[in-house]
Amino acid sequence: MDVLTPRSLAEALVLKAEHPDALPIQGGTDVMVSLNFDRERPELILNLNEVTALRGWSRMDGSLRLGAGLTYTEAQRELGNVLPALAEASRTVGSPQIRNRGTIGGNLGTASPAGDALPPLLIERAEVELTSVRGTRQMPVEEFLVGPKRNALEPDELIAAVHVTPGGQPQTFMKVGPRNAMVIAVCSLALVVDRERDELRAAFGSAAPVTRLVRAPLDEADSFPDAVADAASPIDDVRGTSAYRRHALRVLAGRALERCLA
Repeated sequence: MDVLTPRSLAEALVLKAEHPDALPIQGGTDVMVSLNFDRERPELILNLNEVTALRGWSRMDGSLRLGAGLTYTEAQRELGNVLPALAEASRTVGSPQIRNRGTIGGNLGTASPAGDALPPLLIERAEVELTSVRGTRQMPVEEFLVGPKRNALEPDELIAAVHVTPGGQPQTFMKVGPRNAMVIAVCSLALVVDRERDELRAAFGSAAPVTRLVRAPLDEADSFPDAVADAASPIDDVRGTSAYRRHALRVLAGRALERCLA
């Protein structure tokens, strides 16, 4: 296994075009697990840690551009006022060491239904910026996630950033697990009460093949927890049963509504 380490985004894109099978790695909190358990054995690793253009975040005309290399620690510390659900979700990820390494772009690239950053991005109608030597395109996160650990990236593309226009509306994130830390979600939920659009939006994880978004008018708040649970298609696994996940989502949606409407 060889490792390619570009020093700029332009160099990274050229290498990805020349080696479309190269596996990108930034924080490595997902990739290294796959390598250690021999779930993946790529011939080439594309190490993006030296590409400074992928780091941090910035404001652009009222919207935010979150670099693919933005860590959970940075999101937790710096985005609480503008993207509170994302900051709350970031706080629940792994240990401090994992939060210092794990990135928003990595969560999107892995496209796990349990990805903690995904529900908060979905409720804010975020878009993924995908780039290659051919150019740059954006697409909604909802369309980018196409299946369990499957996304819409072309072989020569890299995730460059996520674009979000914060609505400034009450929102929150909740998660159920067998313990309070170092845990993959049994199920998770982000919810926003968007009074400007007269809309409730909730997105849940670990209860369907992909992270899923549910919408309803504000006047359907009483029935919204049932709508969220009905939209799920959970499975039975070692972390929880289908019935428990559906029940937990109903409870989380009700609690999230209470919190956001208070």
